[in-house]
Amino acid sequence: QLQFVESGGGLVQPGGSLKLSCTPSGFTLDSLEVGWFRQVQGKEREGIACISRSGGRTKYPDSVKGRFTISRDNAKNTVYLEMNNLTPDDTAVYYCAGTEVVDTCTDFLKIFFARWGQGTRVTVSS
Repeated sequence: QLQFVESGGGLVQPGGSLKLSCTPSGFTLDSLEVGWFRQVQGKEREGIACISRSGGRTKYPDSVKGRFTISRDNAKNTVYLEMNNLTPDDTAVYYCAGTEVVDTCTDFLKIFFARWGQGTRVTVSS
């Protein structure tokens, strides 16, 4: 199976930080735009960060803009999500996925993403 593997989640207090990693299994990510998504139980999976193939363009929703930063190191075949100033509302399972469709980050539509990982859980609580 070709899919991403997410790691780095855990328990953190409000105001804390975490850095998640997304690595592909059986393929390289340099030809893909990559997105981070999160899902709270009972809610739809939401896009929270997206990065272009070269890393030159990124996109975030207002809910995380200024707090979360997506980056990629194609030489290491890894995409990262740095999360700062976390709040309980950030508690969710975080997923990454990729797309070969050019400029998908502009609209950030889940339908174009594939090779979803199993997710890594982030819990923000005191």
